[in-house]
Amino acid sequence: MNHYCTYFDRGFLIQGLALWRSLARHDPAAVLWVLALDDATSVVLRRLGDARLRVVTLAELERDDPPLAAAKANRTRVEYFFTLSPCWPRWLLAHQPEIDRITYLDADLCFFAPPAPVFSAMDAAGASVLITPHRFSPWLSHYEQHGRFNVGILVFRGDATGRACLDDWRERCLAWCHDRVEDGRYADQGYLDAWPERWGQALLVLDHPGVNLAPWNWMQHRLQAAAVPPGQDSPPSEPGSAGLTVDGCPVIVFHFARFRPLDAAARWWQSGQLDYGIMPPRWREALYSPYLRALRAARTELRALDPAIDFPRRAGRLGRDFWRALPLRLLFGGDWLRAGDRFFNLRFGLGRWSGRALAIARKAFRRRIAPVA
Repeated sequence: MNHYCTYFDRGFLIQGLALWRSLARHDPAAVLWVLALDDATSVVLRRLGDARLRVVTLAELERDDPPLAAAKANRTRVEYFFTLSPCWPRWLLAHQPEIDRITYLDADLCFFAPPAPVFSAMDAAGASVLITPHRFSPWLSHYEQHGRFNVGILVFRGDATGRACLDDWRERCLAWCHDRVEDGRYADQGYLDAWPERWGQALLVLDHPGVNLAPWNWMQHRLQAAAVPPGQDSPPSEPGSAGLTVDGCPVIVFHFARFRPLDAAARWWQSGQLDYGIMPPRWREALYSPYLRALRAARTELRALDPAIDFPRRAGRLGRDFWRALPLRLLFGGDWLRAGDRFFNLRFGLGRWSGRALAIARKAFRRRIAPVA
């Protein structure tokens, strides 16, 4: 039985349930532990009545970790959430003796294939900790200031080294965990850069292109999807049923970072790709269309319990960063129009080369063009 953990609040309930349904489909013996960041999330998840979806409240974690609770006073809400990243799996290993290995997952991940190769690689290496690199394309190397490794998926054994790694990471995050780059640090993520040297052979940096495939690295891989059968108008309905491969390996888990609707009707979506490169239509249909259906199914399931549940509406953004990014949106098409289950860029621009073009522009003008949040 594999144990996983994540955390989210009401604003991420839909993504969180979609993650769980995809994980349960591809790892039928999985248990997902959710740290509910507000009461509404806790109540709704428990009403689902799923024995393998186990909920712990933030108050429980804070009660057992007073230094964590105290840290809330000196950081923003999102910075406090970053601080939870080491504290939550550490708490689970300490309080749930049946867990001998815990896999942390960001709530905006979705599984497309069984995760068994992740654990097989870890076992073969005899590693106590597993991390994944961002795998930025060369023209995106400036993003490494936010960390060479991504926090999206991490694995810790409950042995002495795995626990020591979590203890060390927690202490550093309690001392400093801010949403800015400062002295080589960035939030919870920058600390991972030191792990290969600090933990040596006990750490496995996973070299699998299909694990934590993401908007910032897909463009340097060869992604292939099974052709849509004759007479079928749309790609397969569930994540993982399209036979996706990347560099010949199965796509196991994709990171749908910054992918969210921009309007109440969920017609316009932020792709989360403008800064990196816009994915071609066939790959969007293979990855984003099944994920959209997974999100819709999760929303329907949750609304049966609470009709008010929906994607959070985004506040209007008319500040300086919005106006600086607007020409980039108009040229490259960072937002997508949904038509049925497909997404259309509807912009004349450089498409998948937008990330490279932006990097060239930044260098040429020697100023930072604001990323689109």
